[in-house]
Amino acid sequence: MKKKKIIRIGIITAVAGIVIAGAVVLYLFNMPHRDVQSAKSDFSLTSSQLVAEYLTDAAAANTKYLAADGDSKILEISGEISKISENFDGQKVVLLKSAVDKAGVSASFLPETSANTERLQVGQNVTIKGVIRSGASYDDDLGLYENVILGKSDIVTK
Repeated sequence: MKKKKIIRIGIITAVAGIVIAGAVVLYLFNMPHRDVQSAKSDFSLTSSQLVAEYLTDAAAANTKYLAADGDSKILEISGEISKISENFDGQKVVLLKSAVDKAGVSASFLPETSANTERLQVGQNVTIKGVIRSGASYDDDLGLYENVILGKSDIVTK
């Protein structure tokens, strides 16, 4: 009798654990995403200014723009389009970089905002809003400068 009671409690505990774990996974999977485009920008600056901040003092720039909890700052970056391409996921990527800058700002667009890049041309000045993912730096091994990376980007129309 005692053995059946222990087994019953074990089964009830296991089922309850599975239900709770399933509910947590379901909540996290369907959790609302941050709407970057309708949110207010934290900073508005040029691509040259942002790159210069990172190349001068990366730690201070990371403290200013990046957040450990994943809710990094929303930036509006203005600059000249140097290159328009697609990444491996098929997302549009626009590189803002002037001829004199060592690095630029690489903005990745979501599938729903990629259509806004169709009219863009190299050499055009544009303002892009997005969430900063990483800053510019110099890679000693490759001998190259790495760009600032923006995610969830879209064109700002004023």
